[in-house]
Amino acid sequence: MTSPMPMTPVELFLLGRTLMKIGEDALPAPEAGAAPHPGSVRPVLIALSDIVAHPDSAIGEIARRTGLPQSQVSTAVARLKETGSIETTQDPTDRRRLLVRPAADPSPRVAEVRAAGIEECLSKVLDPTDPRAVEEVTAALATLARHVTPATLARLNRRPEPDAR
Repeated sequence: MTSPMPMTPVELFLLGRTLMKIGEDALPAPEAGAAPHPGSVRPVLIALSDIVAHPDSAIGEIARRTGLPQSQVSTAVARLKETGSIETTQDPTDRRRLLVRPAADPSPRVAEVRAAGIEECLSKVLDPTDPRAVEEVTAALATLARHVTPATLARLNRRPEPDAR
């Protein structure tokens, strides 16, 4: 068996973009009659991931950790609060700030999104003549997700420590 060719940064970037688009398509559509939200779901999911990892954070802290503009975090928080995904409280040390945390009782929409699978969406984009493709790609993505998490991005931007000579 031959080794796969090394992946270039451009190929990795394009793979990430493709996977993001597939993930967006795999998300269940909101209920009929639900008010549509303008813009991408991307900042909402990024903000929610950070909120789950860092409950009781202020919007500015979420923006700093995620690299999203504060306006996008504020919009994402409003959308997440509307869907019952998060709760906000006033910061007891600074009444002007809101602290954000995952909702104690997730809404039906949150449960629906958490229960959604990716297999149906993958079957639309993968080779229909390969019966094992969905299973193989799903397993590969599970391995990748175990090793490359949103928390690993913090290491990407970390400055190397100076040489202690």
